Amino acid sequence: MAEKGQSRTARRKQKQSKKKPLWKKILLITGIAMLAIGVGVGALFTYYIATAPEIDASKLSVPFSSKIYDKDGNLFADLGAEQRTKIDYNEIPDVLEDAVLATEDSRYYDHPGIDIWRIGGAVIANITDGFGSEGASTITQQVVEKSFLSPEKKISLKVQEMWLALQLEQDYSKQQILEMYLNKIYYGNGAYGVAKAAEVYFGKTDLSKLTLPEAAILAGLPQRPSAYNPFKNPELMKERMNTVLSLMVQHGKISQKEADKASKTDIPSLLNKDSSDSSPYEAFLQKVRKEVKQKMDGADIYTDGLKVYTTIDTDAQEYVEFLLSDKEGNPINYPEPVTNPDDPDGDKVRLQAGMTVLDTKTGAIRAIGGARGGLENDGYNYATDISRQPGSTFKPIVDYGPAIENKQWSTYHQLNDDGPYDIEGTDDQINTWVGNGHYYGWVSMRYALQQSLNVPAVKTFEEVGRGTAKEFANGLGINFENEKIQLTDSIGGSSGTNPTKLAGAYRAFANEGIYNEPYAVTKVEFPESGKTVNLKPEPKPAMSDYTAYMITDMLKTVITEGTGEQANVPGLPVAGKTGTTNREGVDGPPDSWFSGYSTNYTISIWTGYDNNDIGISNTKIPHALFKNTMAELSKDKDTPDFTKPDSVVEVAVEEGSRPAKLPSDFTPDSEIVTELFVKGNEPTKTSEKYDQLDPVKGLEATFDKESSTIQAEWKYNSDEDVSFEVSASVDGGEMQNLSSTEETSIEISNVEPGSEYEIQVVAVSNKTEANSSEPKTTTVKVPKEEEEENEGDEGEDGEGNIPPVSNLSASVSGSNVDVSWGYKGPPARYEVVVTQDGSEVNRQTVESMGIVIEDAPPGSYTITVTPIGQNGANQGVRGDSSSTQATVEGNSNEPENGGGGGTGTGSDGSTDDEQNN
Repeated sequence: MAEKGQSRTARRKQKQSKKKPLWKKILLITGIAMLAIGVGVGALFTYYIATAPEIDASKLSVPFSSKIYDKDGNLFADLGAEQRTKIDYNEIPDVLEDAVLATEDSRYYDHPGIDIWRIGGAVIANITDGFGSEGASTITQQVVEKSFLSPEKKISLKVQEMWLALQLEQDYSKQQILEMYLNKIYYGNGAYGVAKAAEVYFGKTDLSKLTLPEAAILAGLPQRPSAYNPFKNPELMKERMNTVLSLMVQHGKISQKEADKASKTDIPSLLNKDSSDSSPYEAFLQKVRKEVKQKMDGADIYTDGLKVYTTIDTDAQEYVEFLLSDKEGNPINYPEPVTNPDDPDGDKVRLQAGMTVLDTKTGAIRAIGGARGGLENDGYNYATDISRQPGSTFKPIVDYGPAIENKQWSTYHQLNDDGPYDIEGTDDQINTWVGNGHYYGWVSMRYALQQSLNVPAVKTFEEVGRGTAKEFANGLGINFENEKIQLTDSIGGSSGTNPTKLAGAYRAFANEGIYNEPYAVTKVEFPESGKTVNLKPEPKPAMSDYTAYMITDMLKTVITEGTGEQANVPGLPVAGKTGTTNREGVDGPPDSWFSGYSTNYTISIWTGYDNNDIGISNTKIPHALFKNTMAELSKDKDTPDFTKPDSVVEVAVEEGSRPAKLPSDFTPDSEIVTELFVKGNEPTKTSEKYDQLDPVKGLEATFDKESSTIQAEWKYNSDEDVSFEVSASVDGGEMQNLSSTEETSIEISNVEPGSEYEIQVVAVSNKTEANSSEPKTTTVKVPKEEEEENEGDEGEDGEGNIPPVSNLSASVSGSNVDVSWGYKGPPARYEVVVTQDGSEVNRQTVESMGIVIEDAPPGSYTITVTPIGQNGANQGVRGDSSSTQATVEGNSNEPENGGGGGTGTGSDGSTDDEQNN
């Protein structure tokens, strides 16, 4: 009764003490959550399965061909229409089936289409390494994926793939599915299906004749058909073959003894010698395949039945392939094959070449020249696959581009090419030109780039800073080996690149600083689903427009005046840069490059040998390839010049000024250059180098009878450090330099009696001879030794007092005849008569003692000079005549009407009114 009598409070406490513990609550909640997740996942997976495509038998036996379209949307390749040979299961030999199953799906005959054990291992790998890191696809799943699904790595597609694989196994036998697989798979070199692969690689059309090593090669190829290409990479293929042989031993298909024997096989000895024919457009199609595979998670244009829209210009592609061929009419003069130092008894090797042509405005690849003679099926592509030192083509990318971008250097910026540059911590040096030994001293950045001087480039790189240079280059798609930029990268002597990457970098200079990765594919369409994927890369600014334009303007000079003159295309505004490399112990550069552009096309070219221990005998072949390609592509196409942006200003500066200064009013035109400056960074100070000094004052000259000398003196009140150049002319003749003095007076001795002297004094700076004053002059008359009391006392008729002229001479310069003479007598004028080949062609009267006959036609000339008195009784009195001869050779200045002589002018530049032509 006591228990029944418990209070309500006590009963409540007892009930509370019997509640479930917390861990049970957590477990319950977790279970409910997992159930909900399971239901949700199940629902999601159910949705994936419900939306999976139907199994279409027509798609199983033969892969759909991919349609490849050019830049205008025209079909130019149907990949799958050829290079396929279908086989039946009973044609598959046991050795091939064993090799394939051991490599791809060892439990193939034991699973229902999916392999639970492989899925478990793949799930763990995907959790630890990320989704897609390891696949678990059986052969059945691979058939399904290649027949009905896209290759994207998505959970929905993987669920659909497994569901369809289970269905496929219900409808078809294992033998039929294996037959489908071996007819679909791509084996490289343009061959898909194992039968075609056996023919391409081994020349065998009967699969029953395949040997164990050959079967192992075929089983190993599909994983990476390009990398394992036995024609190009036999050593790598041998490693893969040995892996297949090891798997066959592991799964009991062959013995270890058989594997060891097969592994000793020399792979090149197995290969078909007639399978290396090049295919049209192969270099471009190879780039298309790699681009699609990379950007679309492994999609394959040879097996996936895609519509691929590309950027190819087939006319450009065909012309590039022609220039790399040995066809008749090719304007490129390639050198003869040379001996390979690594195999002196083997076949001689020939110069190789790779070329990429981009659309400057978009970065679209218009053509790819993959190799000399065309690219073999899936062969080595020298335009996209090489990694060779680029030489001086790196200078705009690593040195001068970053300097303009980050330091706003002008194209005039002065750099000192003053001798070998010591590489810190080594005994090595960087020279301007290897073996040249000539250095140029202070030069502009334009000239340093134009002449490809190494020392200024290295100094620029060091001043810019390695981190800044690397960041600028990375923005142009240029990366460095081990991600570390080296000092020698400043001259392209460390890291490697290829023509496609280099063209992409140079295109940004041509495209106002905007970069995007060169691309060959614009979009891919999956015909069955209608899904379209846009593959165009996004453009991004890599530099300021002023950097792009100023580099371009300097690179134009490289082609017109510098190392790239042989790449110049007359009448076309083009810019570009040369590049060569050197290697110790190699006679000649191992690599020769040219990268250049117009506003329409950007082209980059490499030439060299596979063995970079072989030097190039003719480094100008890239120039010729560029010139011919650019000229051909630009025919009948408007090519505007590069447009100067508002951020750049042209400024005339005085050459040699450091830093840049504006020319003064007295700077000679020959010492003025026009260069480019980033707006706001142009010079403001004016050079004083050629400033005009103040002239002398109070210049006087007198004749000292006692010493028979002329005494000249002047004043100069300026504080400038100057000296004075004194000159004189006699009786109107040419001014002759007499002396230079720091005094303000001079004595002129040995004067000629009866002559009139004109004395000239010019102040000249002692600091720089370029600075001088305007001349000041005065005249003084030296009396005759016996001055007659009456100078005007002549005979009755005044005759006999006018002497003939003296020292009459004529000199010929081109088509001009310079005539001069002297005269000592009463004031007179001079009648000049010019005859050509006996006929009078010119008559005139002058007061000066000389004339110039300009633009005289070829012929023999006689010049006769007669003095005529001017004053007093001598007025009109003629003295004796004097004559001289001159001959004018043939010249290009003969008047088009062919008649008459040249015009004669006095030495003061004027003609007399009495001239009579």
